Amino acid sequence: MVDGLIRLMEGENTGPINIGNPGEFTMTELAETVKELIKPDVEIKMVENTPDDPRQRKPDITKAKELLGWEPKVKLRDGLPLMEEDFRLRLGVPK
Repeated sequence: MVDGLIRLMEGENTGPINIGNPGEFTMTELAETVKELIKPDVEIKMVENTPDDPRQRKPDITKAKELLGWEPKVKLRDGLPLMEEDFRLRLGVPK
């Protein structure tokens, strides 16, 4: 995503260009994946969405592919452990 944002900022393109991952999953699926990969003993707490919370988050990245030559390269299941490791290092928290 950072690479896509850099390409967008350094380029000549204007207007909305979605930089995101079109792979759609629910917040529950995300929480379950984080639980499975990062901390199996964590309890998932369900809360109500805020009224303005979008029901669907699936960006159309066609413009990013065509204009910037960018698309996501890291899958969620691969990226979450990398993100955890990076956060732990930055915060000085042992595993």
